[in-house]
Amino acid sequence: MQNILKVMNTYYIIMASMAVMAVIVFVALFFFKAGYGYLSTSNWGPKISNKVAWVLMEAPAFIFMLYYTIRFALSGTDTGNSKAVLYIMASFYLLHYFQRSFIFPLIMRGKSTMPIAIMLMGLTFNTLNAYIIGGWLYAEAPAGMYGTEWLWSPQFIIGTIVFFAGMAINLHSDHVIRNLRKPGDTRHYIPRKGFYKYVTSANYFGELTEWIGFAILTWSPAGLLFAIWTFANLGPRAKSLTEKYEKEFGEEYTKLNKKHIIPYIW
Repeated sequence: MQNILKVMNTYYIIMASMAVMAVIVFVALFFFKAGYGYLSTSNWGPKISNKVAWVLMEAPAFIFMLYYTIRFALSGTDTGNSKAVLYIMASFYLLHYFQRSFIFPLIMRGKSTMPIAIMLMGLTFNTLNAYIIGGWLYAEAPAGMYGTEWLWSPQFIIGTIVFFAGMAINLHSDHVIRNLRKPGDTRHYIPRKGFYKYVTSANYFGELTEWIGFAILTWSPAGLLFAIWTFANLGPRAKSLTEKYEKEFGEEYTKLNKKHIIPYIW
């Protein structure tokens, strides 16, 4: 019993710590710009290939969630929840991170780099986040919460629609960015297609929408924390990108009246 309480305490202490860190990161990113991509600077120390950095940064999310899923399946543990439902929800997470870890880096264009420091911070977050999501699904979710009837619940149906809508927006937005330049071109261009008509960072809007959907379909504090972290990380960066575009393109950009990350709102 003491060991169980110790594990539970550790889990919720980490969750609470992550919630506090989300607030700190949200505020800090308005003052310290994460220097990669369009906001790349030389202030963050040594850099490595962007493609390699993305794999190293994102893969832990996929690897650890897969590990937790296989370990749970082999353990034969009965948590009072439908294993099929748990695996379906975990598969959404795995699908996203398989694409981000092993497909997205391969189709990236250019020879840009990412600071090792930023890559390590992303790796750390993804590892902890996989622990939080996996821990909720396979250990902390109340017994009976995820019975087979959960698949027909309003939360699961609405959340799944929102999740896959966000994924579609994210993938399309990445496609738009990749095809702004012709091979060998190094100029910057204003993205205008898809949700880029409404926001500077349509790819971030798509990812935020995904994890809001995941929070709804799992109806969990773990999913909610992930959605909050996503906004805390991407919201300030989207604002910085707007400022960068406005500085580079001036009135050509400002007259478009784009929001930063959420259409018509902010």
